[in-house]
Amino acid sequence: MKQHPHHATPAWHGSRRKALQALASAAALGAAALAPAVARAATDYPKAPIRLVVPYPPGGPTDLVGRVVAVAMGDILKQSIFVDNKPGASGMVGSAMVAKAPADGYTLLSNASLHVINPAVYDKVPYDAFNDFAPITQIVDVPLVLVVRSDMPVSSVQELIAYLKQSKGAVNFASAGNASSQHLSGELFKIRTGIAMQHVPYKGSSPALTDLMGGQVQLMFDSMPSAMPFITSGKLKALAVTTRKRSSSLPQVPTMQEAGVAGFETSTWYGLWAPRNTPADVVGVLAKAAQEALRKPEVAAQYQRMGAEPVGSSPQEFEAYMKSEEKKWAEIVRLSGAKAD
Repeated sequence: MKQHPHHATPAWHGSRRKALQALASAAALGAAALAPAVARAATDYPKAPIRLVVPYPPGGPTDLVGRVVAVAMGDILKQSIFVDNKPGASGMVGSAMVAKAPADGYTLLSNASLHVINPAVYDKVPYDAFNDFAPITQIVDVPLVLVVRSDMPVSSVQELIAYLKQSKGAVNFASAGNASSQHLSGELFKIRTGIAMQHVPYKGSSPALTDLMGGQVQLMFDSMPSAMPFITSGKLKALAVTTRKRSSSLPQVPTMQEAGVAGFETSTWYGLWAPRNTPADVVGVLAKAAQEALRKPEVAAQYQRMGAEPVGSSPQEFEAYMKSEEKKWAEIVRLSGAKAD
């Protein structure tokens, strides 16, 4: 008669126990063998090309800054990083796309400092600048430069102020879009000098510069990467830079403070972000690649020709800087009363 397992002999129990121990050992060995494979899966990023969304048109400063770092990082990561221009609504169209993209490291955002300015100017922003993104690094810091058409009858900031006072508000100033540092620098200029002028926002620096040279607008505070070629070619006159110190790219051009406008210091900066829940190790790979790229002498030289200073901060440093910048620009918005036109 067969014995039911519940009534098995001690010998049966012993052999069953040995079989279970053997199974447990095999499972443990299997898990140990699998662990390196899991670790490899996390660190074999990137396995495919990466899309870098630039929320402005080709040819503008955000585009130029993004393309330089994309090429250099692509070389380091052994994967191409291709730029996808998605302009509209002061950078908010492209930024919102990245906020909603899969958090897998294959869709990134390169944007300017208006990323943290927009919430102060717009009643509705389709993303949260902090909670919807994982900061990777600050790419560069860039002075703005006050430019006018080469045939405008002014050669200094003081001559421009006198010209603007005579025109009694009939002058238009261009910007790369509502809430951009270009827009708010123009508003700060109005506050500090008491002059009147009208703001004309564009979808990026490139179309704004086209209209400035065409005479539809009279002046612009522009980011140096997009303005430099036209200053160098003589199509635009640079009257002042907006930073505390002169720019090494335009050493002959005074600061706004030196030109007699006290309490005027602004710059624009450009950063790199991933969607918020991107794995920390993937963000780490990207940050390390960006920092390595920005240390390359040929990359630094490309940026310096544009008037941009490479930064390459850590994700934590970048997040802290974003918070300090949000406070500064919100105060300029409050003083100027600037709102989206």
